[in-house]
Amino acid sequence: MNYFGIQPLGRFSGSSAAIRRPKEIAYFSYDDGHRLHLDERSLRYYYPPNLGADLSKGFANFQQLDDTEDDHLDSLLETIIALEKRNGARCETDIMTWRGMMTKIMATPFDNANGFEMNATRFQGTIFIEENHEHKLEQKKAQHSQPSQPGAPSQNLMSYWGYKFETLSLMPDQWHPTSREYIESREELTVNNHAQYCSIVRTGIGKIKMVIGGEVDAVWDCKPDDKDVPINWVELKTSAEIESDRDMLKYERKLLKFWIQSFLLGVPKIIVGVRSKDGFLQRLEELETKNIPGMVKRGGEGTWDGNLCINFTASFLDWLRSTVDTEGVWRIRRRERSQVIEVFKQEDSGHGDILSREFIEWRSRGLSDIAKDFKGTNVAE
Repeated sequence: MNYFGIQPLGRFSGSSAAIRRPKEIAYFSYDDGHRLHLDERSLRYYYPPNLGADLSKGFANFQQLDDTEDDHLDSLLETIIALEKRNGARCETDIMTWRGMMTKIMATPFDNANGFEMNATRFQGTIFIEENHEHKLEQKKAQHSQPSQPGAPSQNLMSYWGYKFETLSLMPDQWHPTSREYIESREELTVNNHAQYCSIVRTGIGKIKMVIGGEVDAVWDCKPDDKDVPINWVELKTSAEIESDRDMLKYERKLLKFWIQSFLLGVPKIIVGVRSKDGFLQRLEELETKNIPGMVKRGGEGTWDGNLCINFTASFLDWLRSTVDTEGVWRIRRRERSQVIEVFKQEDSGHGDILSREFIEWRSRGLSDIAKDFKGTNVAE
């Protein structure tokens, strides 16, 4: 058993470690049936919703994704195979994972209430990390089994409000070719959370290079043709109107996750749909991702520190790279309110189900064949 100490936090304070700006290197879409496509068909565009909308409308007809199946890293790896086929070289990196895993790690110094469990394996110099699916389902079951306060909405309904807000705020095309009729009828659309556009970025924190995949909600204007120009992504969130000091504390804690999620994929803007307690859209708040840590530090309760999160992550990932030093299946675990992250080996050989058979075969045979035609060309940065 290997342990990484979370406390004392003071050793992670100071100026932040070096950060490599996230840059999209690939993408994929899930369609309305949650089928994978290596294209942009599920890319969406932002257009402000009508205020006063009832976020509960259509809840009975919600077409909700069944996430009880364990998808591992399969869609991410399938996209990486396609990328490597185009470039004729391996996508070299220290860590490859979903954004959700990095969000949990990065929030660790200021999130005692939530534990996590992840599976990891080392293959060809890269550590691949996925969520431990059983633990995810247990956490979800526990969350939804918590009784609501008398008269308060259920957890399922409040989750729906977020998806409804997205439906009210998105268009399948840019503003000019989209009809006024479509824009004004978004409140009547059936909410379906099967479709997703997922961006895969190359980034880095401290000494560690990473490739991270994650869903992005929308683009503000359009994706630039020049791949070196940052994309004006928009993240959509909902939050209750602040009516007390306790509400402010809860909002600051939500801002920690808002900031990390957008920071990791290079999303510059967050649109928060501020709602009433009973789920009516009151107003919109636009947040610049880069300004959120300073906003919390100067004007809030100072419940978290962005630089400390970055430094903690840089230190932990550097330690993890030297700890997960062989193949096999490793577990990365942080128990609720624990002051350490545990890393231990569960299987001595192989890669479990973390890596797909297709990916291992491609890396072992297919890539070496195609690379002969490229004479060492590197994957585009």
